[in-house]
Amino acid sequence: MSAAAPYLLGAVAGYLADARFGDPRRGHPVAVFGSAAARLEKALWRDRRDTGAVHTAVCVGTVAAGAALADHALRRSTAGRAALVAAATWTVLGGTSLTREARIVARSLRAGDLDAARERLPHLCGRDPRGLDEGQLARAVVESVAENTADAVVNALTWGAVAGAPGLLAFRAVNTLDAMVGHRSARYRRFGWASARLDDVAGWPGARLTALLTVAAAPEPRRAWRVWRRDGSSHPSPNAGQAESAFAGALGVRLGGTLRYGDGPRPETGVPPAEGWGRTEHRPILGGELRPVTVDDIERACLLSRRVGTLALAVTVGTRVLAGGLRRHTDPSYGHKELP
Repeated sequence: MSAAAPYLLGAVAGYLADARFGDPRRGHPVAVFGSAAARLEKALWRDRRDTGAVHTAVCVGTVAAGAALADHALRRSTAGRAALVAAATWTVLGGTSLTREARIVARSLRAGDLDAARERLPHLCGRDPRGLDEGQLARAVVESVAENTADAVVNALTWGAVAGAPGLLAFRAVNTLDAMVGHRSARYRRFGWASARLDDVAGWPGARLTALLTVAAAPEPRRAWRVWRRDGSSHPSPNAGQAESAFAGALGVRLGGTLRYGDGPRPETGVPPAEGWGRTEHRPILGGELRPVTVDDIERACLLSRRVGTLALAVTVGTRVLAGGLRRHTDPSYGHKELP
């Protein structure tokens, strides 16, 4: 327990900080990372996989190495390591901001203001909101809440349990980089390949844990389990379909289908507008026998996301504590070593 105390205290404190305050409005470390990654992209960009791999390695490696050095420097201080984990956890978690944005869209939809809802949707996902009706907007929000519960909460906590503050921050760097360059536009199909593949690998365990915890938190666990196991692997993403299918079954709604993406031009990289809007995907239906999404399902998805996040905190922290206890009992010299 003593070895796991810094992580336990820090992870719980960071989770509570996110629940209370959400993301800071200005100067968010993730935004700072994104700006730095965009500047490096501008300097390195070539329409090649190897150049994109270098970009990924430098961005993620710098974050991971910096966090590891900070963790090593604080190795003798329980309070210092706990504070580092708390700061890292608060930095990487996005559950409160996720549900806040979802509820803003829901309020606009309830007020009948489709234009305001369409204007706000890009804060949640990269889809083209133009022309979406109320049901399509609600579906986009629920799908985004499901996918980002995995990415912005469960996966981060999973990697934190594995590698502490360096794991938390490195995963967030991977996930942010994938959102920036990991899509299949003409500019990023090759350059963003390494980021997209690394995000797939890093997101694999947390996506499955998200689905399991969603089943556990569902009002009808059997239905959530059935839809997840049947439809989760039909999604083109190896990870997103796990959370979305489990949420579909848990909420009793039908997700998936045709959607249009709008990445939008990024001024700092000089991407021309022609590369932004208009990419269409036809995704498999998840929970095809269930009813369509309504506006009221957005709030239900937000509450489910919060329950899943709380369960993820308990499971990952508990696993870290148990692993530390096992190590103490199986390694006689453990107590004489300098803790990592």
